[in-house]
Amino acid sequence: MISHISSIVADSLNVKKSYFAENAEQVERAAQMIAECFNAGGKLLLLGNGGSSADAQHIAGEFVNRFCVENRRALPAVALSTDGGVLTCIANDTGFEKIFARQIEGLGKSGDVCLAISTSGKSPNVVAAVEQARSQGMKTIGLLGRDGGMVAPLCDLALIVPSNDTQRVQETHNLIGHIICELVEMTLFPEEISGKER
Repeated sequence: MISHISSIVADSLNVKKSYFAENAEQVERAAQMIAECFNAGGKLLLLGNGGSSADAQHIAGEFVNRFCVENRRALPAVALSTDGGVLTCIANDTGFEKIFARQIEGLGKSGDVCLAISTSGKSPNVVAAVEQARSQGMKTIGLLGRDGGMVAPLCDLALIVPSNDTQRVQETHNLIGHIICELVEMTLFPEEISGKER
């Protein structure tokens, strides 16, 4: 069992190392897009299914509360998978495919950013959400896996972890999310960051 654990850890590290060796600049660009959105008075709308839904909520919480910088203003980030009343209303009346798109229609505006998380890039409700965001003039970022699926070509920026192993993709997504949170704080709150011991 110990050797199996070591194999899992090695595989996870290899996927991460490979991804960041080739895509660090894209991760930096994603952070810049989000920081520019916040700086201009916009908001970040995040979405995903299952584990990706949990990742969306995790990132939103880091922005609204704090990540590394303790005494900073809250940043406007909303995970669209958290309101059970809204989700079930839309799913019941309009269909599960529209659970995110309908919320984006009501909450999103030009200049906001949509961060869509999907390990496959094929989920119909994620595809519909990104299409809706684009139609409203929002910037779109995909945090994706495998080959990016149908979501990737719809995004202004697609961060694709090229692995067919869902667990490894999710683990890398988690690290990408943390890096984006830290880079956004470094951009928006440089004085607070410079005063911290890293």
